[in-house]
Amino acid sequence: MPEDSVRPLERGLTVLRCLASPCQDQPMRASDLVHATGLARSTVDRVVATLTHLGYLRQHGAELRLAPRLMTLGNAYLAAGGLTREVTDRVAALADEVQESVSLAVPDGDGVRFVAQSPRRRAMSVAFQVGDLLPAERCAAGAVFAADWDERQWAAWRQRTAADPEGAPSPLLRPRRIEEADFAHRAGQARSQGWAVDDQLVEPGLVAVAVPVDTGGRTPYALSMVSHVSRRSAKELARIAVPRLRRESTVLARLLAPGTAQPPPRQRTQGKTGDAVGQAKSELGAEFLQSLARGLAVLEALDGASGDGLPVAALAQLTGLPRTTVRRCLLTLEHLGYAEHREGLFRPLPRIFELGHPRIAAGSFTDLVTPHLRALVDRVQESASVAVLEGGDIRYVARVSTVRIMTVHIALGTRFPAYATALGRALVSGLDPAGQERVLAASELRAYTGHTVTSPARLRTLFTAAADQGYAAVDEELEEGVRSVAVPIRDGDGNVVAAVNVAQHSDGTSLSEASERLLPALRETAQAIESDLHTVTRFGTLLIP
Repeated sequence: MPEDSVRPLERGLTVLRCLASPCQDQPMRASDLVHATGLARSTVDRVVATLTHLGYLRQHGAELRLAPRLMTLGNAYLAAGGLTREVTDRVAALADEVQESVSLAVPDGDGVRFVAQSPRRRAMSVAFQVGDLLPAERCAAGAVFAADWDERQWAAWRQRTAADPEGAPSPLLRPRRIEEADFAHRAGQARSQGWAVDDQLVEPGLVAVAVPVDTGGRTPYALSMVSHVSRRSAKELARIAVPRLRRESTVLARLLAPGTAQPPPRQRTQGKTGDAVGQAKSELGAEFLQSLARGLAVLEALDGASGDGLPVAALAQLTGLPRTTVRRCLLTLEHLGYAEHREGLFRPLPRIFELGHPRIAAGSFTDLVTPHLRALVDRVQESASVAVLEGGDIRYVARVSTVRIMTVHIALGTRFPAYATALGRALVSGLDPAGQERVLAASELRAYTGHTVTSPARLRTLFTAAADQGYAAVDEELEEGVRSVAVPIRDGDGNVVAAVNVAQHSDGTSLSEASERLLPALRETAQAIESDLHTVTRFGTLLIP
């Protein structure tokens, strides 16, 4: 490492790489990190404390888990590379049209990284995520990129394959040796014919075809289509896919050309990084590593380094950090392979994805919301749930219960009528009048207790009130002795996609008093979920069950 390298940043990234390793299939503890990284326990503890405070990690007991905010690092690469909603939508539309998985990839050294992925939902489907790495010799896109390799790049490939001839950077791949002559032949074919084929190189049964996407910029892309031999042979897939992929690559080349379009906006934290870091240092003292926090802030700021990149001065302005600090962070990131610079301009590199992006992208909506429910339950000491709307019902998709003698028992997948629940009214409040009428039409408006509202006119008024107030509250309408307060959860476009509630047994307090007590925590929880949801779906999709 350079003499002026930022050591705390190096160590923090080492910890993140370890936690994010695709070979790591169990949650790790601080003691595990000590053994895996060789760092001192005191260093690991300070790194973990800093990453947790910044929101990159979560602790559940002694276990450490990657948090969705880590995807801001991978998102920085996607934004700087010019990926837009239109590009990802076109990839998804092509997959829908041909009923096969379609992906967009970029080179990463002698490997290939996915930057957009639209798999087909079948009993057997491609399991790769955005950010996953494949060796170039094992996929069609790799042959497309290798077609333009110089001798230096071939030498790097030979060095890797000589050290580990059957190695694979992902546990998803079966070890397999690929001879240089075979790979060079496929790269030569890709150069001469303008496309490449993968005949079961990644996995037995999988076939793929890839074409280059020439944006005229510094980053080449490859567009791939994947099928299975049970549907099409490699030859048949090539016959069908190549013309369609070539037409689409022409459109994508225009959309991905430098300076063409703006990526989806990211959520920005309030204030400058320097101020936030200083405040965190004053709160946590020696446990907080300022240099690590500053380095990660610089990495996130590369989100704006589209085209040829950003100079140190611009990054210093974005982060509120001194230029000398920013420069040291950038040089450290460059040495580690996460950034590059040319003629004084810095931009991120796809190796950033190894810091946890694929692992988080593979998570479910339930995985995303459950940590927030745990925090909510710890705060209010009552059971909390997240539900979605399904016809005239709500369906529970996440829940954390309190441990006490009297508690409300609800299993995941449980359905209740939307009109009689706070969760349902919060969800319906996000619909237009026609949508609300569909919910009422799908509901058997019966009284579950003496308090249940069954009048359509009255329910419409309650839906409107929930929309105006931003919450819904129900007292003993579904079950005697049980009350609930709920707030909606919105996606990045402002649509209500779920709702979060706290349920409790009715006591001597009024419903308005209970609402006043619970709403601050509920609203903060909804905002935290929305922030994570926005980060995860900025360039991708998350299936909300």
